[in-house]
Amino acid sequence: MTENEISKHIVEAAIEVHRTLGGPGLLEGVYEEAMAWELTHHGLLVERQLLVPVIYKDQTLATPLRLDMLVEKKVIVENKATTAYNSIFEAQARTYLRLLNLKLALVINFGEKYVRNGIHRVVNGLEE
Repeated sequence: MTENEISKHIVEAAIEVHRTLGGPGLLEGVYEEAMAWELTHHGLLVERQLLVPVIYKDQTLATPLRLDMLVEKKVIVENKATTAYNSIFEAQARTYLRLLNLKLALVINFGEKYVRNGIHRVVNGLEE
């Protein structure tokens, strides 16, 4: 399955989760758990709270980054639940992509009235 095919499943899952849970207003972790359930239920491999080592001048730093979700070992999902979206979320996703040598991340803000308006694609060399 390609990154784009996986992302279609992720977007469908996000819409289903948002609709089923009644929209915005819950904590980020609730949406993350529901997303993991939804994606796993549809046969996708989901890893949650994955530690990403940070290398500085050939030295692994003691404080790793923590990735919300990795789907099918190809697509990063960063879940947010905020009324004030910040472009720094996309910069963080771009950093994760670079550190893991991956091509696609989705930042999903469940704090939006309509979650489809809160889905942001972040690419790192992905052919569109």
